[in-house]
Amino acid sequence: MASTRSVASFSPCTRILKPPSSSTPSFFSPQFSQKFLSRALSSKGVSLIGVNPKRFSPKVKMSMAETAKSVNKKVEVFETDELAVPLADYVADLSAKFIKERGNFTVALSGGSLIHHLRKLVEPPHVDTIEWSRWHVLWVDERVVPKTHEDSNYKLAYDGFLSKVPIPPGNVYAINDALSAEGAADDYETCVRHLVKNNVIAVSSASGFPKFDLILLGMGPDGHVASLFPGHPLIHERNKWVAFIKDSPKPPPERITFTFPVINSSAYTAIVSTGAGKADAVHSALIDSDNPDKLPVALVSPEVELKWFLDKGAASKI
Repeated sequence: MASTRSVASFSPCTRILKPPSSSTPSFFSPQFSQKFLSRALSSKGVSLIGVNPKRFSPKVKMSMAETAKSVNKKVEVFETDELAVPLADYVADLSAKFIKERGNFTVALSGGSLIHHLRKLVEPPHVDTIEWSRWHVLWVDERVVPKTHEDSNYKLAYDGFLSKVPIPPGNVYAINDALSAEGAADDYETCVRHLVKNNVIAVSSASGFPKFDLILLGMGPDGHVASLFPGHPLIHERNKWVAFIKDSPKPPPERITFTFPVINSSAYTAIVSTGAGKADAVHSALIDSDNPDKLPVALVSPEVELKWFLDKGAASKI
């Protein structure tokens, strides 16, 4: 199902939506995976639940010392070409839950391969059953480039997802790419504050930061999430909702990003990671979680549930 959208004059929080122009290791048997994961993760308080030949779901209670809150963490592993189906089911279920409870569904997207993995949302049955008019879409991070640029997370999401579903144009909130990185970050924080003030986005009673219903994250091979990179001072930002970065170690250098207080105030977070190139970072986050030099991904700690969607390549070292 597609919808036609026209360019209009929008308020600072509704300036969108417009179209932009222009191998699995042989040892990884299901039986081996279950046995090995159970042994490897048991020291981290993990118990495997709901295991079947294609899917396993360890539930983790992270220590209070580690996260300052108890987080339900689940890890599920799929064949690469099958991952999009359970991910779509997960998102659709949360959409229905929050629309029933709150009247709308607030979701923050990342870039990268995540959008490709959301492809089943634009197919039946979900494209026809989700109440798209109740969705409000923002970005966890964005590159400060024009929306027509190949590096734009907005363009990636529009081309692969947003242009194919009938979300109202006024419910999709992109950055103002005419501003500097610092100006775009301040402007986007103003936008989020406006949505909080108008009860579109909830507020965390625990932290006082905006509480998204769902944040969807990818992860880089270095363990970065959003535009929060290993060793970068922004990892420690505790006051701003949206920050800017001009020295990103991954191009393009200028970006805006939600900070960890916002990311960790979300109700639910899904981390989607595929490929053997991510295996070391996944291992560090799930097995070496006591390491004081944590990767950014290991610091993700939403208020209700953190769910990892992995393929066998990404899970090959846990």
